[in-house]
Amino acid sequence: MTTALDAADPVAALKLSRLDRLLPVWIGAAMVLGLALGRLVPGLDSALSRVEVAGISLPIAIGLLVMMYPVLAKVRYDRLDTVTHDRRLLVSSLVLNWLIGPALMFALAWLMLPDLPAYRTGLIIVGLARCIAMVIIWNDLACGDREAAAVLVAINSLFQLVAFAGLGWFYLTVLPGWLGLASTHLDVSPGAIAASVAVFLGIPLAAGYLSRRLGEARRGRAWYEEEFLPRIGPWALYGLLFTVVLLFALQGEQITARPWDVARIALPLLAYFALMWGGGYGLGRALGFTYARTTTMAFTAAGNNFELAIAVAIATFGVSSGQALAGVVGPLIEVPVLVGLVYVSLALRRRFPHAAGPAAAYGERV
Repeated sequence: MTTALDAADPVAALKLSRLDRLLPVWIGAAMVLGLALGRLVPGLDSALSRVEVAGISLPIAIGLLVMMYPVLAKVRYDRLDTVTHDRRLLVSSLVLNWLIGPALMFALAWLMLPDLPAYRTGLIIVGLARCIAMVIIWNDLACGDREAAAVLVAINSLFQLVAFAGLGWFYLTVLPGWLGLASTHLDVSPGAIAASVAVFLGIPLAAGYLSRRLGEARRGRAWYEEEFLPRIGPWALYGLLFTVVLLFALQGEQITARPWDVARIALPLLAYFALMWGGGYGLGRALGFTYARTTTMAFTAAGNNFELAIAVAIATFGVSSGQALAGVVGPLIEVPVLVGLVYVSLALRRRFPHAAGPAAAYGERV
């Protein structure tokens, strides 16, 4: 991974690894490869879906876990209290994620897809599922506050356990009824939500915590951060690229066979990601947050838990449903858009008086 200083310094950026410097190229290539595999390899989508973990293909689940572990291993868990004591950050993030985010997706889905109820429902489900996985990667690439990201993701996970089903009932059944619109029933298993949180956050979080605790206890913090973390760091991006290939391969045939439908679904998603990220970033600036925490709040607001959204859509409406397709298109749009927003964030970093934020207080980011 880059350091906070390297990210803003064009000269230092020349020293970055090829994987870091050409990330958009690698992600674009991963998308093309996934689409090609989905079209050219018969039965690949069925094979990927045959074994599932928490409603997600096992290979994709493995890719997500590999992606998240190195980043969560970098978190300094003894500094989490600096985040939990920041009530403005916590309250602002909760408002963005659980009040504004679902309402915005509901409005965009009805405004842009009034004639496509299946896709509209799928997008509303995506809006209800707050991010607990890929946001860790985007935040780290943009040199956000890792400790803040860990805390906010954990809080989102707890809220998902208690609020997802209720919000689904409200936005798909109650609110449309009040507005004279068509309503939909959503049958969500609390067990499925708990399983998604346990697998996609619990496992890598526990592994990251234990790695730091045991590594520092046996070899010291200097060895852990200067030798161990640089060795495992690249695996976060390897896991991301592997996951992108599999996501596009899983739905490659549907995406290429129904490009107009994908484009219709993509429009509200593009508006959603841009508005949520911009709103989070603007709110962070207005509240006087550092660059690192402003960036973290923006990315945690913009990201969504596509693992849960896809699992719920498939369990409720079927694997070949329009709701499931909308759920799958979500991460396919989110990945390139949020990669672009990583670069936007880094470009805006110079506008902050203390651009490096908390990272500068405790040294180099690895």
